[in-house]
Amino acid sequence: MPALGAWALAWGLYRGALTLEWGQSTAVGIASAVGVALSLWGNSWWRRVLIALGFPLSLALTLPSFGLATFPAWPWLVPLVMLLMVYPVNVWRDAPYFPTPDGALLELAQWAPLPPRAMVLDAGCGLGNGLKALRSAYPQGQLHGLEWSWPLCWTAALRCPWATVHRGDIWQADWSGYDLVYMFQRPESMPRAVAKARTELRAGAWLVSLEFGATELTPNAHYRAPGGKMVWLYLAPFTVPNGV
Repeated sequence: MPALGAWALAWGLYRGALTLEWGQSTAVGIASAVGVALSLWGNSWWRRVLIALGFPLSLALTLPSFGLATFPAWPWLVPLVMLLMVYPVNVWRDAPYFPTPDGALLELAQWAPLPPRAMVLDAGCGLGNGLKALRSAYPQGQLHGLEWSWPLCWTAALRCPWATVHRGDIWQADWSGYDLVYMFQRPESMPRAVAKARTELRAGAWLVSLEFGATELTPNAHYRAPGGKMVWLYLAPFTVPNGV
């Protein structure tokens, strides 16, 4: 939303400057400068770059030198529709597609041993990369995946026929039947995950997070996986850091 707002404002200023006959160069300069200033809304370097470059790149693609000046407007909606299908609006506050790297969970069973046929959930399974990594760790486990985006869910089910993949909301689903819940979310999502795990996970069940730890809980173990990402493990009933 910050990116869309910044681009819309930049285009509005550009069109307004042209209407006032300030000249093409002045209009481009003003709009681009505003886009760069509004890039501070981004909370990471790549988001700032995305916001800052949105207006000049979209303007360049409409110039006659690119051969797109007479290009119809409706095809620009196709990527937006595809994005909304893959990443629905009601899950924008969750993580975008973060695939679990190959081999990231190979050591997981050493730190969080589970009995055969244990119930393991990949909460937000995307295209199934996490399910494949979990299968390497728990080849005898009953693996389940939950994913709200139906294209991703459908693809994960095809890629992981040995797992049970359902379309559903990870925050509305019941976690109480699982022995381990695995997540690769955003830091902003972790407090919500902790609250749900505290309420629903039974004693002896694990909450596992790739890369982002739960600051509200004391980890029972953590290790650095191949590739450099951290794996954080929390065993219910959970303990909290001193003073929290």
